Amino acid sequence: MSRDSLGRGDVSTTLAPAEEEQAAGPVNRHRWSGLARSADADRVRTALLAEDRMGVVITGDRGVGKSLVGRTALAGLGPDIYTLQLRSSGPGAATPYGCLAFILARLPQSSLGSPTAILHGITSLIHSDAAGRRCVILLDNAATLDELSTGVLLNLLQTRTARLIATAQRTADLPPDFYWLITSGQLAEVRLANLTEVETLEVLQAALGHRVSSALASQMHQLVGGSPTLLQAVVSEQIERGNLVLSGSVWTLVDEVVLDGRTALEDIVRARYARETPVAREVIEVLSCARTMSLSRLARMYSPDIIADMEDAGQIVVDRTDRHFVTLGDRYLGDIVRNWLSVERRLELRDKVPGHQQHELAELTVEDLLAYAAWTHDCGAQLAPAHALAAASAAVRLFDPKFALKCASGLTPGDREWAEGQLQKSSAYLQLGLPLQAMSALDDVTAAQIDALTAGAFAEFVAAKADCMAWLADRSGKVPELIRQARARLDELSRNEPAAAGDELSRASRCLDLCEFNYLSFIGDYQPMMERLRTAAAAGVDAVDPVHRLRSSIILMEALCMTGRELDARRLMREIGGQLGEWSNVPRIRENFAWRSYNVLLMSGLWHESIDMLKDASGRAGHGLHSGSAATDLAVGVALVYAGRGYMALDPLLAAIAQLEVRSSLHSLRQAYAATAFAYAQTGNSIQAAVYLDRARSADGAARFTVGTSAEFCLDMASRWLGDPEARERLVRSAEQHFRQGRYTLAGICMLGATVNGTAKDFHFMEEIAGLRQGPLAELSRIVAIGSRKKDASIMLEAAELAASLELDTVQARCAALAFDFAKAAGQTGSANAAYNMLESLSETVPALPVVPRNKGPLLTERERQIATLAGNGVSNKDIALDIGISVRTVEGHLYQVFTKLGVSSRSDLLGLI
Repeated sequence: MSRDSLGRGDVSTTLAPAEEEQAAGPVNRHRWSGLARSADADRVRTALLAEDRMGVVITGDRGVGKSLVGRTALAGLGPDIYTLQLRSSGPGAATPYGCLAFILARLPQSSLGSPTAILHGITSLIHSDAAGRRCVILLDNAATLDELSTGVLLNLLQTRTARLIATAQRTADLPPDFYWLITSGQLAEVRLANLTEVETLEVLQAALGHRVSSALASQMHQLVGGSPTLLQAVVSEQIERGNLVLSGSVWTLVDEVVLDGRTALEDIVRARYARETPVAREVIEVLSCARTMSLSRLARMYSPDIIADMEDAGQIVVDRTDRHFVTLGDRYLGDIVRNWLSVERRLELRDKVPGHQQHELAELTVEDLLAYAAWTHDCGAQLAPAHALAAASAAVRLFDPKFALKCASGLTPGDREWAEGQLQKSSAYLQLGLPLQAMSALDDVTAAQIDALTAGAFAEFVAAKADCMAWLADRSGKVPELIRQARARLDELSRNEPAAAGDELSRASRCLDLCEFNYLSFIGDYQPMMERLRTAAAAGVDAVDPVHRLRSSIILMEALCMTGRELDARRLMREIGGQLGEWSNVPRIRENFAWRSYNVLLMSGLWHESIDMLKDASGRAGHGLHSGSAATDLAVGVALVYAGRGYMALDPLLAAIAQLEVRSSLHSLRQAYAATAFAYAQTGNSIQAAVYLDRARSADGAARFTVGTSAEFCLDMASRWLGDPEARERLVRSAEQHFRQGRYTLAGICMLGATVNGTAKDFHFMEEIAGLRQGPLAELSRIVAIGSRKKDASIMLEAAELAASLELDTVQARCAALAFDFAKAAGQTGSANAAYNMLESLSETVPALPVVPRNKGPLLTERERQIATLAGNGVSNKDIALDIGISVRTVEGHLYQVFTKLGVSSRSDLLGLI
């Protein structure tokens, strides 16, 4: 459903109580409800059992789970309570004693002579069945209770024969007598609301028994509008279809959610659909096929009254943009209704929409064009080549690569749009992380077709080809020659066709410049292009080609950061950010800016700000369901692990791995595995760290320079953390290579990691690099180098404070540990105490210290002291785990840290040290 425009997902008007039961389904229905509404069930029981109350009414919108909460509350009352479950008849029914019919069938004929006799007969029967136990009646759909049933139930309440749990959407819908009991305080009200996004995540994790990514929870929440009954139905359907799978220890989606209604969802939709008027049904059918439509076009088909009534009822949603796009209030409704419709009906509805005639298609907006294209594909019909190309281009622009491929697949080599269509296919494949397929699409364009391209189209084709080749190991090195040959062709055109040497050739030349800039940044070769980049990003270029200047400035921003000009990079980043609003229509410009800004901020030590920047990138990633969710989770995890917060990094990292492993795109897996190994090392879990180190070393695939260097850095840091003696040398060699290439920021970061146990030579080199950089992280590196070389406690405490201001926990711990040792050696009690207090404050967040002071005893965490004491007294790991309620593996991990911190090798050595 990649072309769906998600509505608000409000299910408040969709489910009647009977439908709630259908939605929950027979499998684990009550367990799911208990997970979703356990607190609400407790509220219901508390109100029900209050001495001054006759019972409780559960209110809330349809689909919120009122009936299931009532049943959960009943289930918690235990066997000492006799329960009676009743259901009122549907709306408009006037059947006397409707909800009590099955009780009446048990009464003797003598008890059916009058309402009074019936009342006494029902009361006696309940007393008999209860056998001395208290009775609680659960009444579903109390709003449609008939008058005689109301009278009987009121008598049962007033005579204390029974207490009541009733459900209704609103208290005002109840019979007047029940409403009076609420206003007088004799009946309590428990109002249910839809689940929040956080609650949806909690319910999914509890119900599925493993981690659930925040992206998946957010998507499910939007889809069902927070309804727990619908959530259960959708999750069950996706598991049944094999689309929701457990990857490692994380639940993730293999593909986008497609609701075909094969499970209980179809029953819900049919019940909802049957209640609509014929006109409302057609509106639902049209919006099901169109996914989204501007209000002006819909209003040309149906009366304003119909549209207003459906909006008031929550059946449709009109957004507040200038176009006022209309979608169905419930996305799942559209997905399932669309599957019902025959091809003939879909075509009939498509041709009724204003603007869908062949001569009108050129006037469609991007959104309307994509809706028309999706509708046409649903009908099994072919788009005209021009429309197929336009739709594919729009889909690529909105990051919907699968739909772009579907549109472009209708083009044939004989179409004049073929070459441009293959370019769009290539872009779509790259968005999916499939460079081989992207390259193949461009290779299918013949030399004659390339020769027929205009200068501008030719330059764009070459740029697309260079993008693909950069990802392929056997072709990446050929990109400079490709660009050189393309420039030669443009020069030849300029000489042979002077008339064509105007603006188009200039635009084509700038396109090749940008292509070269992108390639050099892809491979991390920043220095050779710095002067040209500055020229292209200069203000004077704005008058010629402002978009070219903007794109060049974004690349320059990253290049400045990597070459040590962090402050200049951040100044340029703020300048570009202030201009983006004018160029929001430029394809992918915001996402490109956000992701390069993430690199700038992360490399500058501002990890908090880098994560905030990702919110903009992920929020604008596009319409595709998985567009950016794995990348965002991975980037958040990397930022946290760089900050030394491995315990916080694991959830997003494991979620990213789960998503990446079930897709064919693997170019980020190495980075994900390496960052996860580093995170586990930081938490002291050496076993899992080693597992992910092995996975990272065996993972393969091309990656951007920034991703590849991050993966290598995390690999070496995790290895160093685990005691690999060669890891330090690898970090130093990486720093030296970055230094030779002018990448001073990366060189400084590698040396900061390498010099945990550094030499005087290392610290001189680290100080030299810091002198070529800007910003707080450079200053931190300089102070650490000087303080470590001079063994000066006061300087190291200054470094620790600076690290604390950047919230770099492990760097702060390293500086504090060294300050402690230096102060103890110099007899500086005050500095030693300050360092000790700082280490104590970090003991929980940094369980595995990067540097262990010589005086190690006080640095154990409370849990480590507890386990070490037990182990020193001869208690086995298994018994320790049982005693304090953790796993044996966790005990082993803590003992590893204890041995490391105390410098001992056996359990017997622990006795007397703690």
